[in-house]
Amino acid sequence: MSAVDTSHAQREKARIFMTGSCDGLDQLREALERHAEVELVETSVGVAESAGTLTGGHLEAVLHGTRSSTLPRDEIASLREHTRAPIILLASGEASVLLEEALDADVSDVLLLPQMTENIVFAIRKASKNGAKTPVSAPTRRGRIVTVFSPKGGTGKTVTSTNLAAAFAKFEGKRTLLLDLDLQFGDAAIMLGLEPEKTIYDLVVAPGELDSEKLAGYTTRHTSGLDILPAPVRPEDAELVTETKLSRLLEVARESYDIIVVDTSPFFHGPMLATLDRTDELLLVCGLDVPTLKNVRLALQTLELLAFPQNRIRLVLNRANSKVGMKRGEVEGALDTKVRFEVPSDRAVPIAVNRGNPAVLAEAGADFSKAIREMAKGLQPAEVAKGQKRGLFRKG
Repeated sequence: MSAVDTSHAQREKARIFMTGSCDGLDQLREALERHAEVELVETSVGVAESAGTLTGGHLEAVLHGTRSSTLPRDEIASLREHTRAPIILLASGEASVLLEEALDADVSDVLLLPQMTENIVFAIRKASKNGAKTPVSAPTRRGRIVTVFSPKGGTGKTVTSTNLAAAFAKFEGKRTLLLDLDLQFGDAAIMLGLEPEKTIYDLVVAPGELDSEKLAGYTTRHTSGLDILPAPVRPEDAELVTETKLSRLLEVARESYDIIVVDTSPFFHGPMLATLDRTDELLLVCGLDVPTLKNVRLALQTLELLAFPQNRIRLVLNRANSKVGMKRGEVEGALDTKVRFEVPSDRAVPIAVNRGNPAVLAEAGADFSKAIREMAKGLQPAEVAKGQKRGLFRKG
């Protein structure tokens, strides 16, 4: 194998989605399916039938074919409802007007077909590296989104998310936002002992463009240092937290925070899918009981159908030391997935919940608290953890 071929083999494949229609698109699709540097996740003519893949696919680029000689703004807007991945427009024939209009639109590149396959792959790599077009003055901060999910209630999902967020803020020194997306019955604020005046509902219905300054005006600060954006007070208000508004909220939050911990409802509904599209680490909370195992297994299958990258899923075994006739190995065997974090059952947890003070803060020496702090450390990128280790004796 030549040196060039070796570099291709070692380079991670670019995950792409193809949609739309234009002359030459079918031939390009066949060429990209055979290309060593590209993983074609899915193709479709329309957007609606593949919304799940667009939302949860963690795509490097979306290739959209168009027969229009002018910029297809409605088609771009439809794609943007489901993904923030860079869009590359593909057109056939003469499209000079299209090229000019794309310079001012949310489009990374425009290519006229037919085109050499290598030129298309180069454009995909360039778009993936640069990301979707953003203003020059956009902030450089890029916070990580840690989503906590369980397909069954009562597994300790909210306890995990609130304590994890507190650990990030208090012990890891991270600027942290806790976002409660259990939109109808969220309890994150109660578990923190807070009664916020404003919720995510108030934010999304407020007039004007959402930016970091506006977001700060709707969050509530906890004594640990984390900020929280609670779920709506009334269940019916959840309908107004649309996928489009949530997508914008997550992008703005990334500009303002190091870590965004998202507590979710136990359903794969629109807000959850929009969150998955931006999730860096997905904590899938499981317990030592057969009904939960069944639901978690179904959740893993659904995530696979959504093309969510398996390497971003972290299985959390909650109440791992419970004597209920089931052990870690049986869980891993049933789910065909390794447990990444174990959290023990601890009497400090229900006491802390009833007092509205996270156990990781109230009982720092408890086994539960130690496990949560280890989880917070384990979820940081390797280069960050390495840098902290070098600075172990540094003041501040």
